[in-house]
Amino acid sequence: QLQLVESGGGLVQPGGSLRLSCAVHEFTSDYYAVGWFRQAPGKEREGVSCISSSGSNTNYADSVKGRFAISRDLAKKMVYLQMNSLEPEDTGVYYCAADTGFITRRQAVCSPARYAYWGQGTQVTVSS
Repeated sequence: QLQLVESGGGLVQPGGSLRLSCAVHEFTSDYYAVGWFRQAPGKEREGVSCISSSGSNTNYADSVKGRFAISRDLAKKMVYLQMNSLEPEDTGVYYCAADTGFITRRQAVCSPARYAYWGQGTQVTVSS
């Protein structure tokens, strides 16, 4: 059973940076996409950024393009989300998720409904 553990959240001022990390456990295969999703209070969970199993395809929400960067280290089974120029609107619980579906893992589809495995989430708060 694939397990995911997020870390790196916290409180940061507007304009600041954070790097989220997602550790993948209990899964020997490398054939899975990983995505970062977030949920703000009173809002639906949304896709932030996703990366294909090979790392060659990535997708970003329009609101984070140019500010966030996703990457993965296959050998360490880690996925990272570098978040720069953070805005108060980026506040929320950030979840790491993974899925082995063929289309999802090849195209880095970034819809929450496509992901079967989820971490517990890490809080990101952007406030002065």
